[in-house]
Amino acid sequence: MKKTSLILALSATLFGFVNAANATNVGVSVDAGTTGVGIHLIFAMQLNLNARLGVNALNYNNTGSTSQAEYDFKLKLQTYDALIDWFPQGGSFRLTGGLVYNGNKIESNMRARDGSLYVLNGNTYSASQVGMINGSVDFKKIAPYLGIGWGNAVTTNKGWGFSADLGVIFQGAPNSTLTNSSCTALAATCKQLAIDIAGEKVNLDNRLSDLKAYPVLSMGVTYGF
Repeated sequence: MKKTSLILALSATLFGFVNAANATNVGVSVDAGTTGVGIHLIFAMQLNLNARLGVNALNYNNTGSTSQAEYDFKLKLQTYDALIDWFPQGGSFRLTGGLVYNGNKIESNMRARDGSLYVLNGNTYSASQVGMINGSVDFKKIAPYLGIGWGNAVTTNKGWGFSADLGVIFQGAPNSTLTNSSCTALAATCKQLAIDIAGEKVNLDNRLSDLKAYPVLSMGVTYGF
């Protein structure tokens, strides 16, 4: 519900600007890149100034490791953006700023390195006793975006065109969890495991610290009506 309300508020704000300018030029873009596959509606607000409203999404799997463990990652990309494009020279080059609702999330499963043993913080545990160690990573929900780009779907030249964006979503430090709920070892061993998992979470956070600024690179096609 909060997400829907926020999206509607951002959309209403930009639509208000568009209506205030009595704009009639409208375009659409379909693109793909580091934020997934996206679609945007584009509105002319005034000369050399456009508004873009869009959604981007994609899921894919990857693997990674820290000094202690290996991971299977599932990255769920989902962002909603409300952007302003300014064309300082009146051509296709643009400067872009705006806000992004960041629903991106990473789900992870820790794997025993040899399939049978976990080694955490120098302590060895049987995979059969530990079971699964699961984690998740999410990010600040409202994040500013700044970037540059190319392409203007709502010029006087209607029809097909090209679009590209290069920028950064400033999403802040990731929020991570790493938990185990299926330890079948002795109570003392399970207690030590919990301590070592907390230490591994610190290692994981250090690896994820580079994600404070999420790079955006996308290319696509546009159509102006």
